[in-house]
Amino acid sequence: MSKPVVAVVGRPNVGKSTLFNALAGERISIVKDTPGVTRDRIYADVTWLDHNFTLIDTGGIEPDSKDVILSQMREQAQIAIATADVILFLVDVRQGLQDADAKVADLLRRSAKPIVLAVNKVDSFEKYMPDVYEFYNLGIGDPFAVSAASMLGLGDMLDEVVRHFPDYDKQEDEDERPKIAIIGKPNVGKSSLINRLAKEERVIVSDIAGTTRDAIDTDIRYDGKEYVFIDTAGLRRKNKIKEEIERYSIIRAVTAVERADVCIIVIDATEGVTEQDAKIAGIAHERGKGIIIAVNKWDAVEKDDKTIYRHTEKIRQILSFMPYAEILFISAKSGQRLNRIFELIDVVIENNSMRVATGVLNEIVAEAVAMQQPPSDKGKRLKIYYVTQVSVKPPTFVVFVNDKELMHFSYTRYLENRIRETFGFRGTALKFITRERKEE
Repeated sequence: MSKPVVAVVGRPNVGKSTLFNALAGERISIVKDTPGVTRDRIYADVTWLDHNFTLIDTGGIEPDSKDVILSQMREQAQIAIATADVILFLVDVRQGLQDADAKVADLLRRSAKPIVLAVNKVDSFEKYMPDVYEFYNLGIGDPFAVSAASMLGLGDMLDEVVRHFPDYDKQEDEDERPKIAIIGKPNVGKSSLINRLAKEERVIVSDIAGTTRDAIDTDIRYDGKEYVFIDTAGLRRKNKIKEEIERYSIIRAVTAVERADVCIIVIDATEGVTEQDAKIAGIAHERGKGIIIAVNKWDAVEKDDKTIYRHTEKIRQILSFMPYAEILFISAKSGQRLNRIFELIDVVIENNSMRVATGVLNEIVAEAVAMQQPPSDKGKRLKIYYVTQVSVKPPTFVVFVNDKELMHFSYTRYLENRIRETFGFRGTALKFITRERKEE
């Protein structure tokens, strides 16, 4: 199921990062009093009442700036706007209504997305309310007076934001086809891969209100079955300002991953696996998606009998947090091993939705405990009462124990490995939740 996306947009220095951190509940964005410091657009998962959504913090928009970084931040913000379901437009009561605010408002109006106007730095309603009314002149609805730093007025503003969320549940229930997101850095061959998989039967699905989110969806039939591929390519940057490229790829990845069942992380074989690949892969891993790593341009690599082994080792080392991921060496250009992709997608989807009977699960765990004693501390030993699977996508297990503190990460990993040895679970993360239960 998709989460709605909310983008925080505004001129530099109106307090976007402070608001972002207040809503995300942790200091994620760098906050400094110099315009243009939030260069790294960051995202966070936020819950308000019973709504979960993804919040995007954008660099400030300088509508007329010729500065390379600022103009790139403007493009970044435009991508965030295109991706978002709701735009949270932030202005600054102390600086008053600026010409640049009106230009940003024009840009937002053209997006035809719902806009919530928040006037920040209102630390005293008595003192600043007359100045808040000035922002009615922007012509984009009622301004909400807030103070991100003092956490004032955020509730009313969030009520208004969630009111505009599309009803994804209904849309997604109707479409049962597997959704596959193709993610990765720019220029690793994501678009070529989709074009090659689609052959002639290529249909671009867009213009479906609220579902395409400006990523391109492609329907592909293979062996009588339909798949929806979500392409996050879209961008080719000519200059090499590294952080900018990283932000583009990460923001595209976040929104595509939200909608997908399986993520194919495309890596360039000629470059090898990089830290940026790890960042993008981490987004899919955190959200418990099925994962396939496609090492593209394999035809361009000079090989000996150890080449595949060396590449696999390097990938396992840098992406050590996802040892379960399936790895496939392909060439979108020559079509090498591309038919294997569909087989793997089916296997990974099946594993991501696999349920294990509680009785069988507990037999495996009892055997594992007999083979390796649980940890103890100060004479008290961990006891595992029983384990049960509570959900799928990803498969999630609750382990009932006598003392949560004794359940070390390494022992959880040991149990996970035993469960994987028995049931496979190829290509999917497993999630473990430890619950304490008093002894009878």
